[in-house]
Amino acid sequence: RAVWHSLDRRGDTETFRKELAWRDFTDGVVMALPDYADRNGREAFDALPWRSGKEAKADLKAWQTGRTGYPIVDAGMRQLWTTGWMHNRVRMITASFLIKHLLIDWREGERWFWDCLIDADYGNNAVNWQWVAGTGIDSNMFGRIMAPLSQSEKFDAGDYIRQWVPELKNVSDAAIHDPDEAGCRPKAYPAKIIGHREGRERALAAAKAMRG
Repeated sequence: RAVWHSLDRRGDTETFRKELAWRDFTDGVVMALPDYADRNGREAFDALPWRSGKEAKADLKAWQTGRTGYPIVDAGMRQLWTTGWMHNRVRMITASFLIKHLLIDWREGERWFWDCLIDADYGNNAVNWQWVAGTGIDSNMFGRIMAPLSQSEKFDAGDYIRQWVPELKNVSDAAIHDPDEAGCRPKAYPAKIIGHREGRERALAAAKAMRG
């Protein structure tokens, strides 16, 4: 409360106040549900057919190491591994990509962030992952699938990608968000692990299968 009221003496603090409120909310969730990082908040999602097996493990590794072929995703994951931090917007993009495009269980991502983030918080991490996955008691819709290329074009002029994906340092601003599509992908940089449309359709099909 002291921190909250001290903000009255400062400038624009609305975003910070919202983050404090969200932290208190996530603390409340995990106090009531201590195993929230290990189970779906919505039991219906227990039937979602997540991918598993050798190919899925290889895709998980590509995501963890920033080798998905999606520059904004790879930049975020490399920054996370190197510094232990990344901006909240990039956290959402990378989390959504793992869950929706790769159809890999959100718990794999939750564990990876927990191991890598220097600001890792049990409640925030678990609730945020379930929010993106659509599996939580308070969450986004599973069918809402972020388009990483659109997000990249909207939030990065190219400098962030060049900083963390040096293989693309000589790619133009116009092509850096999708060098595959632009036909200028350097040999050292991987092709897309999956197309956006293919990943989206697979995720929606999985959601339909879950509902029976």
